[in-house]
Amino acid sequence: MVKDANGTPLSDGDGVIVIKDLKVKGSSSVVKVGTKVKNIRLVEGDHNIDCKIVGIGAMQLKSEFVKKA
Repeated sequence: MVKDANGTPLSDGDGVIVIKDLKVKGSSSVVKVGTKVKNIRLVEGDHNIDCKIVGIGAMQLKSEFVKKA
């Protein structure tokens, strides 16, 4: 079971909000606090959220840096 920063369970298709500025590896872009991400997909591994962020593209996030919208 994957949980967000507040301990709320997440599921495929949920919307989440980023709670910390995140640097994009290999780029000078930054995902800002408050960025809304729709339609997440849960995956196995270190980064357990697969998503697309508007203006940046496909990314993988750790659930500890998001909260359920």
